[in-house]
Amino acid sequence: MRRFATWTTGHRKTVIFGWIAALIVIGMIAGNAGSNFSEEFKLPASDSTAAYELLENDFPKQSGSTATIVWKAEEGVKSPRVQQKMESLFKEVEEKPKVSEVVSPYGSSGGAAAISKDGKIAYATIQYEVAGNKLNKNDTREIIKTAQGLSGNGLEVQMGGQPVEEAKEESGDSSFAIGLLAAIIILLLAFGSVVAMGLPILTALFALGVGLSLVTLSTYVLKTANFAPVLAAMIGLGVGIDYALFILTRFRNNLDEGLAPQAAAINAVDTAGRAVLFAGTTVIISLMGMFLLNITFLYGVAVAAALAVLFTMIAALTLLPAMLAWVGHRVNKWKIPGLAGGRNTMREDTKWYAWSRFIQKRPWTAAIASGALLLLLCVPTLSLRLGSNDAGTNPKGQTTREAYDLLAEGFGPGFNGPFVMVASLPEKGQGAGIEQLCSTLAKEPGVASVTNVTYNPAKTVGLCQVYPTTSPQSSETTDLLNHIRGEVIPPIAAKTGATIHVGGITAIFEDFGTAISEKLPLFIGVVILLSAILLMAVFRSVLVPLKAILMNLLSIGAAFGIVVAVFQNGWGASIIGVDQTGPIIAFFPIFLFSIVFGLSMDYEVFLMSRIHEEWERRKDAPEAVTRGLALTGRVITAAAAIMITVFASFMLTEERITKLFGLGLASAVLVDALIIRSVLVPAIMQLFGKKAWWMPEWLAKVLPNLAVEPHESHPDGSPKPEVATETE
Repeated sequence: MRRFATWTTGHRKTVIFGWIAALIVIGMIAGNAGSNFSEEFKLPASDSTAAYELLENDFPKQSGSTATIVWKAEEGVKSPRVQQKMESLFKEVEEKPKVSEVVSPYGSSGGAAAISKDGKIAYATIQYEVAGNKLNKNDTREIIKTAQGLSGNGLEVQMGGQPVEEAKEESGDSSFAIGLLAAIIILLLAFGSVVAMGLPILTALFALGVGLSLVTLSTYVLKTANFAPVLAAMIGLGVGIDYALFILTRFRNNLDEGLAPQAAAINAVDTAGRAVLFAGTTVIISLMGMFLLNITFLYGVAVAAALAVLFTMIAALTLLPAMLAWVGHRVNKWKIPGLAGGRNTMREDTKWYAWSRFIQKRPWTAAIASGALLLLLCVPTLSLRLGSNDAGTNPKGQTTREAYDLLAEGFGPGFNGPFVMVASLPEKGQGAGIEQLCSTLAKEPGVASVTNVTYNPAKTVGLCQVYPTTSPQSSETTDLLNHIRGEVIPPIAAKTGATIHVGGITAIFEDFGTAISEKLPLFIGVVILLSAILLMAVFRSVLVPLKAILMNLLSIGAAFGIVVAVFQNGWGASIIGVDQTGPIIAFFPIFLFSIVFGLSMDYEVFLMSRIHEEWERRKDAPEAVTRGLALTGRVITAAAAIMITVFASFMLTEERITKLFGLGLASAVLVDALIIRSVLVPAIMQLFGKKAWWMPEWLAKVLPNLAVEPHESHPDGSPKPEVATETE
């Protein structure tokens, strides 16, 4: 690490201009190529996937996406004025690319079922030839604009469906700016200098510029969801500033101790940089562990987040040291009057030193009290329910939410999430199976209505749509789906020979949640095992890794508890602009676990590496804990404050999934820094004493030595500086 830092700081012009060139070139390539985001939720070996593939192969007209035009007229949807306006709209929509037809409720062919009983609400279905992710979003936005333009004078027109959802402009720019501004303020308070504040910000922005450009290009290789760049930017900004903060803090301390600028930068990379490298690698491993789930939808988002972390880590280890060596003592320039951020943070006479002593005098009280609080925060997690977040959870005012509410008002809450019964017939024209199923379901409790059976031209596939009486997010709808699959379909399929599958967006999300739940133990087990092995190799201890795993799981459990309390149970939901509660979207637990587990490891490594460094030098366990916390407490607090404000700022967006991640990540970091690292870890380490650093001899021989801290050090615990040769 020292050799690498020596080269980086010695060739600082090459490094700095290399980053500038990478930002420009990769950014231009990504800008010209554009993006290819996808919201396809197909799963391997699932019932809903089988239904989709059957339609795609044998009934392509029904496999494309659909959108819905919903309108409400106080004078009645059949009034000549309203009918003329809507039929004109349908003709215009049918001329758009990839639209196969618009099924209207008007005309002699029927359509009465598409008009509410009171005659005031109706809908028309736009059938596309392809999936929603293959449509031109601008074409869809033109349709939305034209449709909503008819509203007025007692007529309201809204649109819903997957193509409309995908055509929405992604939010996140304003929240990113707010998070960035908050980080700037916190860094100014921490450092008291404009230059010291600017370096971590500049490093993070360079890294995100390159990383997000590569995310854009990666959408042509992996199917990537629309929210991936927002999530990647959120994580990248938080960890990027944090990583730079750790190294910059060590650099300033080295300057205070009399080291030359380049030697101080080398020293910072060789100490804090090691912790950054290990922590960043752990986050990436945790994210890439999602490939174990064999769910392709997750791959693109995992890679996007991993790219953001990777490049923020690389920038912190290359670009930042190069700039530090160049800036030198000017790092404290342009101080803000009245701020004491320029003081040396590595002194022992700090409040953190006193706090550490306070905890160590009452280790059992501190451990029990903080542990009980964490378990209390975890309690709501026991009621966690995974499911789908449909348009009913979108913010009020969005056309998809308004269309959802109109359909629920006119046709019942279950109308927004029908099940699609798809049957492969045993012989051409033998539709007894699908017809018997649909007629049976029409009499089932919990079913509002069932459409007539339709067949493909070859008469080999039949389908009908089943509308539940409850909303797509309701647990009763999930129970109905399980009842249909487990009890209604099997005897009919066995009797008639038809192969029957249940599709539709609600079924897809349920299968998605089931697939994740089945593979979640494997994913968690692998991530924990790899992390434990790495920590053992780093800290040469058995108890420290076990303690770290437990602390991280408590942090994740508390974050889940807070998210469930707000988004599912509705406690304080209105404060962050959530007006509709519901189940937690199926893939959220996987991402929250992988990200939070990695981020928790950041603080674990930064704190424990300093404690381990003091232990190796003094062999005094209580003193090592005291000094370790005293020397890192302020930095961890500042880093956590930055992450919390960055993540919390994303709760200002309108997108529910972004709010979920914002609250979950901000809560996890708050709990980790405030309760775990500041109270529980010092208390447990005090109780462990010297046993904390025990490792069997046979295990010590088997594991490689991956020490985070340098092997040679000054009397004060920092590494011996090497004389750096200026090459540029």
